[in-house]
Parts: sequence; C-alpha cells; structure tokens
Amino acid sequence: MPSMTHEALVELFKNRPTLAAEMLRDALGQPVPTFTEARVESSDLTEIVPSTRRADVIVVLLVGAQQRPAMAIVVEVQLGVDPDKPYVWPAYVILTRARHRCPTRLLVVTIDPEMVRWCARPIETGHPGWVLKPLVLGPEGVPVVTDVEQAKASPEVAVLSAMAHGQGEAAEAIGVAFLTAAAGLDQERRALYADVVLSSLNAAARRMLEAMMKSGYEFQSEFARGYVAKGVEQGTLKAKAQAVLAVLEARGLEVPAEVRERVLASTDVAELDRWIRRAAVVHHATELLAINGS
Repeated sequence: MPSMTHEALVELFKNRPTLAAEMLRDALGQPVPTFTEARVESSDLTEIVPSTRRADVIVVLLVGAQQRPAMAIVVEVQLGVDPDKPYVWPAYVILTRARHRCPTRLLVVTIDPEMVRWCARPIETGHPGWVLKPLVLGPEGVPVVTDVEQAKASPEVAVLSAMAHGQGEAAEAIGVAFLTAAAGLDQERRALYADVVLSSLNAAARRMLEAMMKSGYEFQSEFARGYVAKGVEQGTLKAKAQAVLAVLEARGLEVPAEVRERVLASTDVAELDRWIRRAAVVHHATELLAINGS
C-alpha cells in the first residue's frame, strides 16, 4: 500500500495543477512555456505498461483558445529505492508524449534527501543518444514558506514546505503560516492539509500548533483516517500471522515455504485466530491448511 506521505504528495499536485510547472520553473530553473491552463490528465498508461503500473500525476500545460498542449509533465513521487522505476519511467515519458503530442518532462518528487541522488541517476535506455535524466525536486529545492501571504497564495506549496522542512528550525513558523492561510480553504482541503502538516512537524512545533487550535488534534480528513485505520489493520494481521509461525516453530515443527507464504498472505483475522489455536495441537505444519480446506 502506498504510504500516506506518498499519497499526500500526489494529492498536492492533483489539487494544484500548476504546482508541477511552478516547481520545474522556480525550484529547478527549467524553462516552462507560457500557458493559459494546467490540467491534470489521466495517468493510466496501460497501452504497454501493465495495469498495476501508472504514473502518479500527469499535468498538461495548455495554450490559446484551442487549448493546445504546450508541455506535459509526468510527476512521480519517490520515497524509497525501486529497481523497476528506471525501466518504467522512460515508458511513462514516451507514452505521455505520444498521447498528448507535445514535449514531456519527468519530475520526480522526494522529501528524503538521501533519495535525491538515486532519483537523479541518468537512465541509459540502450538506444544511442537516448539517456533520460530525471528532474528531481528534493527538500533543498522546496521553498521554506513562513510568510502568510505566500501560504495563502499557494497553500499546496506551504504543505510541501512543511513536509520538506517540518523537522527543522523553521517548523513553527511554517506551521503558523499554514494555519493562518488554511482558513481560506474549503473544508475538505483544510482537513487533509492540516493532517499532513501536523504529522510533518517536529514535536515542539506540533504542540504549539495544536495549542493554537485550542484542543487536542485528531485526524480530521477521511483520507488520513482511512490510512490510519488501514495501517492498524495491517499491523494486526502481520502480528497474528507471525504468532502462528512462532507457535509452530516453538514446537519444533518444520514450516514448509508454501505454508509460511499462505499464513503471511492471509487477510482474515478470524482465520489467523483459528490457525493460532490449531498451531498448538497439529502434528505437522501442513495440517494447519488441510483442516481449513485450503
């Protein structure tokens, strides 16, 4: 499951379609054509890429009354090493370019400073002269937003600032600027962004911001509550699955690979509870699955 941090970053670029162009131009110094509209387009690239593979966000910059595509930006949020990305990123760029018939850039976003170098590695495609060099927005490229007017004008940039710099000395000022600016947002965005900002700030800044909100803070958005609930559920499943295996191993029973895989893959709490009880009495680990008709 993608992390809440990953999905929050994706939401920022979806909610503010101009953000990708702004970061390319202002943070990375890349030329961006003059445009009249920025539009988030479908990121489903299943013509060649398997259905489980899709870009995080695709933004198309449009010009003129006919809304002609001037540039497309493939936005990919990357928080950890993924050996598949050097192979699928070139496909994302080429398929997006073919679909919209315009120059296309790859913008990789990470808030982990240790990931910047990995994300920026040139990708040798194997074709002479074709080396894809990802444009990477890391923490150093994200502005430190402590000015209320700037936060009001670009609330998504303010949230991105909290995610990139929320553990540093400017955390309190970033939080105050966001909280003041958040009053002008619609309820859904205000709740979501507040969750993300609070979870990104260091403990002292978070306490100060919570005090300003005059009550102990709870996750406000359905988005955040859903991730918290799912995280608790997955933690419970993992703990119970490990308990099944621990009982079998403590009794000296050999656990075949297929049994181990089946137990770890279970998503049924009741099933795992039954297996914990059965693990204490079966003579062979394979009996665990046979009793359940698996």
